[in-house]
Order: sequence, then C-alpha cells, then structure tokens
Amino acid sequence: MSTLQYEHLNQERKMQKIKKRVAAYCRVSTDNEDQANSFESQQRYFRQYIECNPNWELYGIFAEV
Repeated sequence: MSTLQYEHLNQERKMQKIKKRVAAYCRVSTDNEDQANSFESQQRYFRQYIECNPNWELYGIFAEV
C-alpha cells in the first residue's frame, strides 16, 4: 500500500468517525504476589488509558503470565 493510499484510507476513516481498535499487552514475569498485583494494575492502567481517548475502542487485553 502506498503512502497516498494509506492517507486516503485514514481520511475516510476520520470522516466516518470510526474508532481505532486498540489492544493492550500485559506481562508478569514471576508468580510472586506483588507481581499479581502488578498485573491487575497494568490491566487497569491500560483500560483507563484507552478509554480516555475518544478515538479509540478497547479491542482486548492480552496477557502473558
């Protein structure tokens, strides 16, 4: 896809007010309890961050634990 084609599609999306679907990725490296809290905090942070942007829609939160 050329840059011109991409820009054209992007302008069409903006005119239609289509929200961009955004996903978050969370990761915890150990089984420690404090890491479990970190995982919950990561999910909460990304959910709130994405919801604050009116042009975004939360697609999903993916995790590696």
